[in-house]
Amino acid sequence: MSHKIVFLDRETLDANVRKPNFPHEYTEYAQTAPDQIVERLKGATICITNKVPLREATLKQLPGLKLIAVAATGTDVIDKAYTSANGIVVSNIRNYAFNTLPEHVFALLFALRRNLVNYYNSVRQGRWGEANQFCYFDYPIYDIAGSTLGIIGYGALGKEIEKRATALGMKVLINDVTDVPNKVDIPTILREADVITLNLPLTPETKNMIGAKEFASMKTSACIINTARGGIIDEAALADALRKGVIAGAGMDVLTVEPPKNGNILLDPTIPNLIITPHVAWASKEAMQVLADQLVDNIDAFVAGSPRNVVAA
Repeated sequence: MSHKIVFLDRETLDANVRKPNFPHEYTEYAQTAPDQIVERLKGATICITNKVPLREATLKQLPGLKLIAVAATGTDVIDKAYTSANGIVVSNIRNYAFNTLPEHVFALLFALRRNLVNYYNSVRQGRWGEANQFCYFDYPIYDIAGSTLGIIGYGALGKEIEKRATALGMKVLINDVTDVPNKVDIPTILREADVITLNLPLTPETKNMIGAKEFASMKTSACIINTARGGIIDEAALADALRKGVIAGAGMDVLTVEPPKNGNILLDPTIPNLIITPHVAWASKEAMQVLADQLVDNIDAFVAGSPRNVVAA
């Protein structure tokens, strides 16, 4: 059997995608709009998607589809209840961002704790030239060593973050949806952590799990980092907490709607000590190649009759 493979959003992956090890026809599109999905997937047996959504109304029109190979870990763009009920296998990518995402977390952590963005901007605006002494202390600087990191979401990435935090001399508090050794409840993490990093999926249970009440329970000197999914933090509450000094800073690599073509409350440049990066924590050159190789491994395994990295509904 010759398979027809269609990659709907190839421009989301800056890596070499090798050819699968079986007879196939391959087509790729840089990007795909919602009204183009069905036409482009007609006759396809294997679909590759990163962020192009595949919902029930669309999937009903694609009876030949056998595998959806998601070029990412998160699969919230897929209607998994429908795929499970209709025999469509969904695979995802796992454990590929073991260096890149933790390193991004710590890039944000260092920048926030040492107020690098505020100092950088103030120097560019001439503040140093106006100072009476050789330096100035307009923004507080805190050591990383000896501070407390709260990790909410203790999967593979949470564990990698813990390794780096321990090496830097940080105290680590962990929480996860599963029972793990030394698990600490979230209220304790909110109360005691100097920095909190979120590393868990967006689900009905985690949506807006960090809001005004949670910010109010944190230290006024604390920062929060979200490299997981937009929507886990209540964005309006975060903007308000930063403006009012309820917490000291935030680093966000994700927003509720990406790209934010219609704007976002957090994109207001007057919000203090907020660093936003465009969902690139996962995207080192090395990590993207690991992802691309695993993507094709998933496809090869499915066609060989031994599906791997299968996601259940």
